[in-house]
Amino acid sequence: LRDPDNFLLYSGDDSTSAEFVLRGGDGCISVTANVAAEAMHNLMMAALAKDEEAVKRINEPLLGLHKKLFVESSPIPAKWACSRIGLTKTPYCRPPLAELDPKFYSDVETALEAAGLTGFDVKVPVPANGGVFEIGVDGFNP
Repeated sequence: LRDPDNFLLYSGDDSTSAEFVLRGGDGCISVTANVAAEAMHNLMMAALAKDEEAVKRINEPLLGLHKKLFVESSPIPAKWACSRIGLTKTPYCRPPLAELDPKFYSDVETALEAAGLTGFDVKVPVPANGGVFEIGVDGFNP
């Protein structure tokens, strides 16, 4: 590498990302974070701080999600899970993708429960401009 100080290594596998960061990686491109953003943020921060005890405590409830969010092609299970906990209005993906096969509902539901992501009301933000979220130079602008 020409400039190793400006080259970052990211994991793309939620199941191994904490261990990857504990061993020197810089972060994770995460599917689980779409469903459990705060938990994944806390997990990565603990791993970056090399706090193995916190990593284990935070990651344990997420292990099922890391696996079950891939029972079908991504993003189908993640979209269904987000809908199930109130983060999105619909479980449907854009064509040609479809909704999660009902035979996997209980698998993903069990993983959501293990991660503590069911049984509460999630407030979905409504954009002030009538239905469109915009990302501008200053960041996210609902």
